[in-house]
Parts: sequence; C-alpha cells; structure tokens
Amino acid sequence: MIGLISATAAGAVARDRLAAAWPDRTRVYEGPVGEAVRSAFAECAQLVCFLATGATVRLLAPLLADKAADPGVVCVDEGGRFAVSLVGGHGGGANELARQVGELLGAEPVVTTATDAVGLTGLDTLGLPCEGAVAAVSRALLDGEPVALDAELAWPLPPLPVSPRGSYTIRLTDRDVEPGEREVLLRPPSLVVGVGASKGAPVDEVLGLIEGTLREAGLSPRSVAELATVDAKSAEPGILGAAERLGVPVVTYSAGELAAVEVPNPSAAPLAAVGTPSVAEAAALLGGGELLVPKRKSDASPAMATCAVVRRPGRGRLAVVGLGPGARDLLTPRATAELRRASVLVGLDQYVDQIRDLLRPGTRVLESGLGAEEERARTAVEEARRGHAVALIGSGDAGVYAMASPALAEASDDIEVIGVPGVTAALAAAAILGAPLGHDHVSISLSDLHTPWEVIERRVRAAAEADLVVTFYNPRSRGRDWQLPKALGILAEHRAPTTPVGVVRNASRPDGSSRVCTLAGIDPACVDMMTVVTVGNTATRTVAGRMVTPRGYRWQSGRGERPEETR
Repeated sequence: MIGLISATAAGAVARDRLAAAWPDRTRVYEGPVGEAVRSAFAECAQLVCFLATGATVRLLAPLLADKAADPGVVCVDEGGRFAVSLVGGHGGGANELARQVGELLGAEPVVTTATDAVGLTGLDTLGLPCEGAVAAVSRALLDGEPVALDAELAWPLPPLPVSPRGSYTIRLTDRDVEPGEREVLLRPPSLVVGVGASKGAPVDEVLGLIEGTLREAGLSPRSVAELATVDAKSAEPGILGAAERLGVPVVTYSAGELAAVEVPNPSAAPLAAVGTPSVAEAAALLGGGELLVPKRKSDASPAMATCAVVRRPGRGRLAVVGLGPGARDLLTPRATAELRRASVLVGLDQYVDQIRDLLRPGTRVLESGLGAEEERARTAVEEARRGHAVALIGSGDAGVYAMASPALAEASDDIEVIGVPGVTAALAAAAILGAPLGHDHVSISLSDLHTPWEVIERRVRAAAEADLVVTFYNPRSRGRDWQLPKALGILAEHRAPTTPVGVVRNASRPDGSSRVCTLAGIDPACVDMMTVVTVGNTATRTVAGRMVTPRGYRWQSGRGERPEETR
C-alpha cells in the first residue's frame, strides 16, 4: 500500500489525483502531517508526501532504521513539478515510484541514486538475494574499475559492465559460502527441494530436515526456489509451515505425474500411501535438473519427513521486441524496459543504431546487415540457451514481417520467450492518412524473396474480390519494380479508378512524407522499400484530404445509420 500525505490544498489536489488513479494501491492519511507521516511509515510499503523536501526529511529522520526495511518515500513539491525519490530508492522502490508518479502527474522524476543516474544496473535491483560488499563493488562499477563476474551457473542476469578479471568480484552461486572482502554474492533461485511427509509431521521436523540437508550439502537456503510435493500433501501443515519460514511457495503434482518420473530410490511406502513410488525425489526432478541430494529421511523416530534437492539450470530469456516505426515516442515503455533488461542485444545494424542510447552499460551487442534475418534469429535463440537475457529487435511489430516468426521457429520450451508488441508500419501510416483501416483490412507483402509470386498474386486477388482495404508492405525495390503495378492492376479490376490510395514513406520519422491519391493516379515510381501503400475498398472516401473507410457500408450508402463506435 502507498500512503499519501499532504499539508495544503494544492498538495491535496495532486494527492487526490493519485488516489483516484490508483484506488487499490493507495491510502490517504488525513490529520496533522506529523502524525500522518508516522502512521503511514509504520503501515505502508511506500509513501508519497506532497510536502517540501526539507519538511519531509525532518519528519522522516526519527523514523529511519534500516534501508533494507524502511519504506520507499517520494516527495512531490507544491507545484507538482518534481517527484523526488527521497528514501529507499532501490530497496523501497522509490526510484520506480518516482517515475510512475511523475508520469501520472506530469512531474519530472528526480532520481539521484548513483547507479540509476549513470544507467548502471544496481546490484540490489537484480531480483536476487545479494550479500557482501554491495556498496564497495557498486562503487567500483561506477568508477570503471575492473569487476569480474564469477558465474558458477548460467543465469539470465541484466547487463553488468564486468571484466574477465578484477580486484572486485560478483559471484553468482547457490553454494553456502561466505563473501570475500571485495565480493558480492548473488543467490539465484536454482534449488528445488522435494518433500514428503507423513500426516501430522511437525513443522520443526520438516524444516530441520531441509536446513540440515542443505547445510551438509554446502548449499544456501537463500537459493531455494520452492518446495515440491504430491498434491495429496498440499494442505499438510508441516510442509506449509516449512515453506512459510523459508519464504518460498509450495508446488504440487499429481501422483500420476510423479509416478512417471524415474528416480534412484523408489519405495513401496509412498506407493501404498499416495499412489506413487517416490514423492521427494520425483517432485524435485519433475521440472528437470541435476539431483544433488538423493532422498533423505529425518532423524526422528519414526521418521515423518523425507527430502531431496535438485539444481535446476537457469532458463534463458528471449524478448522479441518491436521498436515501432522509428519515432522514439512510438517506442512502447515495455519495449524500453526489455531493452534495458537484456544483457545481449541482437538486431539489424540500422535498428540497433536507433536505440543504442537506451542500452545499459555492459550490454553485449550482436548486430548484422540486411539479409541475415535467419542468422540473427538463430543467434538470439542460441544466446538464450546459454542462459542469457536476450533482446531480439525488429521494426514495427516484431511479429509482422519481422523477427518473431524465424526466432520462434528456432526456439523450443527450454527458454522463456516474451513478445513485446510494437506499432506497425501499417498502423503508423494509417494514423497519418486518416482512418483507412476503419473496416476489414489485410496486409500483404509484395516481396517474392520468401514467397512465390503466384501465392502473392492469389492473395491479392482474394483481397480484391473480398473488397478488403489492402496495405502493401515491401511494395517496390530496385530489383522488384513490376510487382506493385501488377497488384494495383488486380485491385483495379474490382474497384473504381477514383478509389483513394495512401502512400506513406518513413512513417513517423523526421524525413517522413505522405500523400493521398487515387488508384488511377498513383505513380509506382515514387514508392520504395521504406514506403507502405494503402488502397481503400469500395466504401473508402477522401474527406478533407484524409482517407476514411466507414465502419459499415449502409452508413456510406446514405441510409442514415451511424456507425457504431469502436469498443
């Protein structure tokens, strides 16, 4: 919950705007400001104070205890010009909250955390438990000193400007070791503990078995991702209590699923009790991985709990990102976040140049020229399979005549794939032309490099006969100058010469151009590969220089019915 505090009428106006926008996330604290701040500080995970920074600092000072536990605090000035991340920038999430508040209120977010200020990934923002010399290693990264990454297992980390060797070290490990003087330990959630328990098994027995097993195996409890068991034990208090104390979820599987897993130590006892010859080992192994600790029983007599430990490899991450038509303000926030999340970027060189300034220090860039689409797709998938966080970029929407299809044809379920939509060239061009896509429409690529012309021609004829608005991608190049006239001629067999046609080049970019002409008047020579051509249907009209395709034919024919609004 986010506590909202204000002292003046102007502050209350901005406060109430925030409360209205986030009704489920916020709580307004009324009354004397000092009491309101103290109450919100004790009860909320974050605060937004519509107060002067000096006043906020004086009110907060007696309350601050530990930056790892204190709530994040954002301060907004009376004029609503700035949203200042004041306390708990990373641990309390104040930096991100300042950005969100700024976006909603139209205020400038002010973030002074050193790593954020220079675009570095903060070690305490990786989403992994970290321990050791966090401040010292962060300072070394900021100062450009060599910091080595010692990754004992592959994991999809965000970008870090690390070196092969260095006097400081970031160590990614699930082993139970102590950090060195100039070392940060990152704990990936790589361990799955399979648990079996008799009815009524005490929490202390289950937890003691798990902790003792991890300790003897030299494994860190901070790397435990989950406890896994059979679904018949989903409500067993001992297992649930142990998971709660470890701060991890309980994942359950059916007896049939567990019985299908090959294990080294099957037993008749669980088979008779719950229908599978193994619970602990099978539950730990079901998601794949290496069995580090085979089934062990607790030391109680009789033993009421068993456990086994598996290390699951880090699952690589591939984000297929659409960059939009080229204008920076049409690049979505989600796309920007994925670009900054990726430690490896794969893309066409000219697209990489568009967003290079958004990449964090330490991002490895693999760029290539035109004609290497399949190679880029394979490279991106291979890098993800090595355990990296990868972004594969394409223009417009990556799923429309772009990189998503070759990448997903290569990818299997051994990596995580995230699709990030982008504004397509057809949509960007349509917004410039007016509303040509107001009714059913289709996009067709006229490039016969990957599709035989016979197939393309058949699709154009089908669109013409169906009276669909058509947007042509890849309409004409130096080596392909006859396909566009041929396609336009097919449409002309079914549409009037006066049918509006929109021609947009470099939609949304500074050097972009557009014009509306007719099917009879379009000059194919003015079209190139940077152009999209949109041909209206029989109902499309030109209104005040803009293409308009009505939602329904009856409205256009003058029957007096208004088109229904888009929902």
